[in-house]
Amino acid sequence: MKASTRPRTFGTFFGAALLLCGMAGPPPVRGDEPLAADSIGGTVSSARGAEAGVWVIAETQDFPTRFAKIVVTNEAGRFLLPQLPKAKYSVWTRGYGLADSTKVPATPGQALDLTALIAPDAATAAKTYPAAYWYAMMKIPDQAQVATLPGGRNGYLMWMKNMGCIGCHQLGNLATRTLPRSLGVFKSSEEAWLHRVQSGQAGSQMINIVQGTLAGIPIHYLADWTDRIAAGELPAVPPARPSGIERNVVATVWDWSDAKAYLHDLSGTDRRNPTVNANGMLYGTPELSTDNFPILDPLHNRATTFKASVRDAATPTTHDDAVLGPSPYWGEERIWDSRAVAHNPMLDRSGRVWYTARIRAADNPAFCKKDGAHPSAKEFPIAASQRQLAVYAPQSGKYTFVDTCFSTHHLQFAEDANDTLWTSGDREVVGWLDTKKFDATGDAAASQGWAPFVLDTNGNGKLDPWVEPGEPVNAKSDQRLAVGFYAVMPNPADGTVWGSVAFRYPGAIVRFDPRTRLSEIYNVPTPGFGVRGADIDRNGVVWVSLASGHLGEFDRRKCKGPLNGPTATGDHCPEGWSFHRLPGPGFVNVPQMSVESSYYTWVDQHDTLGLGANVPIATGNLFDGIHALVDGKFVTLRIPYPLGFYAKGLEGRIDDAAAGWKGRGVWITSGDRTPWHKEGGKGTKPLVVHFQVRPSPLAN
Repeated sequence: MKASTRPRTFGTFFGAALLLCGMAGPPPVRGDEPLAADSIGGTVSSARGAEAGVWVIAETQDFPTRFAKIVVTNEAGRFLLPQLPKAKYSVWTRGYGLADSTKVPATPGQALDLTALIAPDAATAAKTYPAAYWYAMMKIPDQAQVATLPGGRNGYLMWMKNMGCIGCHQLGNLATRTLPRSLGVFKSSEEAWLHRVQSGQAGSQMINIVQGTLAGIPIHYLADWTDRIAAGELPAVPPARPSGIERNVVATVWDWSDAKAYLHDLSGTDRRNPTVNANGMLYGTPELSTDNFPILDPLHNRATTFKASVRDAATPTTHDDAVLGPSPYWGEERIWDSRAVAHNPMLDRSGRVWYTARIRAADNPAFCKKDGAHPSAKEFPIAASQRQLAVYAPQSGKYTFVDTCFSTHHLQFAEDANDTLWTSGDREVVGWLDTKKFDATGDAAASQGWAPFVLDTNGNGKLDPWVEPGEPVNAKSDQRLAVGFYAVMPNPADGTVWGSVAFRYPGAIVRFDPRTRLSEIYNVPTPGFGVRGADIDRNGVVWVSLASGHLGEFDRRKCKGPLNGPTATGDHCPEGWSFHRLPGPGFVNVPQMSVESSYYTWVDQHDTLGLGANVPIATGNLFDGIHALVDGKFVTLRIPYPLGFYAKGLEGRIDDAAAGWKGRGVWITSGDRTPWHKEGGKGTKPLVVHFQVRPSPLAN
């Protein structure tokens, strides 16, 4: 690769290139306009000429954390890497149809002409394809083979995609489309895969899905897939290069935590007011892996941790969970050791961080149980909770335990006078905490409440004695649902609380009204199935990640029939649903369905990314990024380096409303349980990504 440095005035060259190529584009930089002192700019060309839609990556090792900035070239092959802190960078190109170029040293303020390398063959070009294109090569069993599974082939796909396998890590990246030598020597690839899904500290969970829920069927198809890839088979179609808005993306990448831990979610602001904690720290939750909670300082490129404690010494640790076989990466070493098993963080108005975190063993206090004194226990007692709440005050370092009778998983603040914190995670109830009352009294018992999900099947508009799930409905009673929230979504439009119902076919969403304590359920109709993560916009429309390869949309205002009464039991409003096919190819023998396996959906209620208010964003778990639905079309924001980025928790923040695109963006952590599956392999750390969208590919 050739690179040349030129004077900081390079607009004349770019303008001439546009004229010569006859391409329309953004206004050329004036010849007298210098590169900013914190930018690196230039051109990317190959033997074919200007290379459009190619990533340019600048990375430095000068900071305590990994720091990389990534942009995309415009139609004339021009690029501009903005807002680079002073350091020595390696700059190179990566793109579809190309081999990685040689890394060139550069410093901010420098202009570069980069020579892209055309891939010598299809195999080289395919190395940088998103995992989706490799995963699409997997064959799917026919309907007869999986007919006994709930949902048949769709149910099988639900568990192979976002409800099971791809709910924890990518399938299709280099680590998963090959069998590691360290796994051992086996008679067949099927035997190797059977061993692989039992290895490490997640082995019990993997084998329960593959051999239990899916009756062992996936092993043959996983083995066939990796055998064909090992024999040289390649994806059938190449991906398209970034175009349109996708070329305006600026991505910044850091790492945090450590190489043996993984992250689930992060938070750096108050969802209700995304200017809270502007330019401040980001806080992560490492779930099963460690009690060293990570903190990223993006202004100074520093990553630290604090050690979360538990209230009771008898709190179990994941270190002691049963292990079926050694890991091909870590051998017999038990790398996970967590008592807190923190899953989800959320900042409040004052910048404190609330966590769904375990503080004790599962057995509940007496006030939660049958004959307990708590008002909610009198209606619906709870014997145990697997995870409770905790709150961290960054300024003082104080970590406060909040004991809850209900189990917790995700959490969201309502826009009400009490700053009510709603949680998901209990199989039978929705739980909440009046944080204003808790702050005033410190009394967790008096500040919390919970309620079961009850349908108004008699249609009188009020909560009545109910029949239990599965019992015959009668005209005088309501009916309790045996469901629980996975995602939890306070509705800013009317104060109700919505949740997604995951891990059952076809999945559903539920509306809970805190005023009446009544619920409504809406099953997802065909072609959708496999509800997992979900969010709500400011109009009360629910957006859902579906295993069917769709982003689902549900608008209750479109329902035509009664929303309570004996017929309103889940299938009564198919007209409320719309489906948006996610990007990506279809499976080799199920071409109509996108293989994309979105784990979660988050709605940008306050336009923190600059693509508009109420834009739904689905995690692109097989695309190393996210998919934003803008004016009915998906815009994919991808991290091409390191390959294997797996988005989970995301959040938007406005650091400076007056700074335009530079003052806003979306923050995401890599949430796969296997950070060592990323490019770089064992020793790489979890990532934090900041996505920003500028008005043009050369905006500074």
